[in-house]
Amino acid sequence: MSNKIIQVLIIEDDETATMIYKKFTQKVQGFQVVATTGSGKQALELLNVFTPDLILLDVFLPDIKGTDLLWEIRKKCRDVDVIMITAANDVHTVKEAIRGGAFSYLMKPIMLDKFMETLEHYKKTRMKLSSLETVQQDDVNTFFRMKKSEEPILMETKTNDLPKGIDKHTLKQVKQKLKEMSVSTNAEELAKKIGASHSTVRRYLEYLVSNSELEVEVMFGTIGRPERRYRKK
Repeated sequence: MSNKIIQVLIIEDDETATMIYKKFTQKVQGFQVVATTGSGKQALELLNVFTPDLILLDVFLPDIKGTDLLWEIRKKCRDVDVIMITAANDVHTVKEAIRGGAFSYLMKPIMLDKFMETLEHYKKTRMKLSSLETVQQDDVNTFFRMKKSEEPILMETKTNDLPKGIDKHTLKQVKQKLKEMSVSTNAEELAKKIGASHSTVRRYLEYLVSNSELEVEVMFGTIGRPERRYRKK
């Protein structure tokens, strides 16, 4: 099982996003995208034909909410793993994903390094589980990315703990500019203020969100993709 190719089904109604997920999934060794679909109905039909190892599942589908589809998938295929990929940041959706047994929950806009890192973690977890008959608590901690019991769940990020792509000086600059602002901002607005690229600033904003230092609100306009606005907690 450890050498078996991991077959992936992508359920996403945005064709551009689907192409991106497919391209970068197949850049990770050991993964193969077998099928893609943009609707829940078609996804369930596909699951009558074949059983993938992993499903990349969007929440906002045209015919069914992804978390409801997750429960339908669980009824049909208990052995299938699911990674949620979505712009939904409401607590109810996150709770439903956890209760439905999602392996991970990635929020749009997707950071591709985080996306590929999650796939690598999934592959390692899958290989480890296939090689064991019993597990120790340390193994479980690794599978669930739990910290040791003596460590606090939340702690201030140390400089030497910063992930790849996050520079301490730029992070300090972003934090300082956010501190001076009394209203929410998006990546483009903040980028102009600090003289950095839109993609760079968005990476730092998403990092601060993941570190529970910022809140993000998804604003839906009449045209274009939803706008993500960030504000201090």
